Amino acid sequence: MGRRISTLATIVIIAGFAGLSGCGYNDLQGLDEDTKAAWSEVVNQYQRRADLIPNLVATVKGYAAHEKDTLEGVVQARAQATGIQVTPETLKDPAAFEKFQQAQAGLTSALGRLIAIAENYPNLKADQNFRDLQSQLEGTENRIAVARKRYIDRVAEYNKMVRYFPTNLTAKFLLHMEEKPNFTVADEKAVAKPPEVKF
Repeated sequence: MGRRISTLATIVIIAGFAGLSGCGYNDLQGLDEDTKAAWSEVVNQYQRRADLIPNLVATVKGYAAHEKDTLEGVVQARAQATGIQVTPETLKDPAAFEKFQQAQAGLTSALGRLIAIAENYPNLKADQNFRDLQSQLEGTENRIAVARKRYIDRVAEYNKMVRYFPTNLTAKFLLHMEEKPNFTVADEKAVAKPPEVKF
């Protein structure tokens, strides 16, 4: 009798471990950490861009001081983008994520206008400091794109795991995990429209 209880207890323990390995607990935790790390890299690259802006504005101001509206627009957009507190909790709040994304898009737009000013000022275009800053800014924009792509990939993996059976049960009832928001294009119709080419 004691041997049967011992055998039965062993079977229950083995079945319990087998059930836990199929629940995806560790996989969900790992993917959650991966998305947080990928998000941190996105924020890191946005911060790098924000750190370049004061020097860029100062350089442009030296050559194009009367472009005051554009310069102030960049400074305001930077303040708005860096003023949003970004934490891993932001990933759980689609509205906060959208606000962050809009602020970064506003900064990108303002920077585009600032860089376009250089076309009107040959001396500014020739300034080595401006060219270096412009090159660093372009490199940072590429890093942002790569970091966002990595984040998008991690979130896609995480969201699948949160939605697929049976790991969705562990995610929802045991860990209280929800899907995370991902980057979106502000105007998908405009992006989908092919560019007009004129000769």
